[in-house]
Amino acid sequence: MEKVFLGGTCNESNWRELLIPKLNIDYFNPVVEDWTPECMQEELQQRKLCDYVLYVITPRMKGVYSIAEVIDDSNKQPEKTIFCYLCEDTNDYSGHDYFFSGQIKSLDAVGEMVVRNGGIFLKSLDDVAKYLNKEVYN
Repeated sequence: MEKVFLGGTCNESNWRELLIPKLNIDYFNPVVEDWTPECMQEELQQRKLCDYVLYVITPRMKGVYSIAEVIDDSNKQPEKTIFCYLCEDTNDYSGHDYFFSGQIKSLDAVGEMVVRNGGIFLKSLDDVAKYLNKEVYN
């Protein structure tokens, strides 16, 4: 069975919980309660082993390493790299977060770079699920 690595925004973002029930393929969720060097090694291994590496960026993103990862993967393994960003992120703890227009322009430029490198740029979790489930998507 095919498998997708679920990379991208952590920081109490719920995008993984929204996407996972829509998937008809296996997945690796790198989010753990206590991040250790062993967790980092497992993440690196899973990025190599999974059929797809997905990076979803949301306004809850605090660091920028996921952006570097998606660009690195789109260069090194473009055939399996997928990028998506969500303009809004909500959770039960802190309400709504949104990207500003300048941030959206930058994320669109990242998506275009991923495509130029040979990867996939999708605009919603529904499109991600349809792509991974090999359904027709718009």
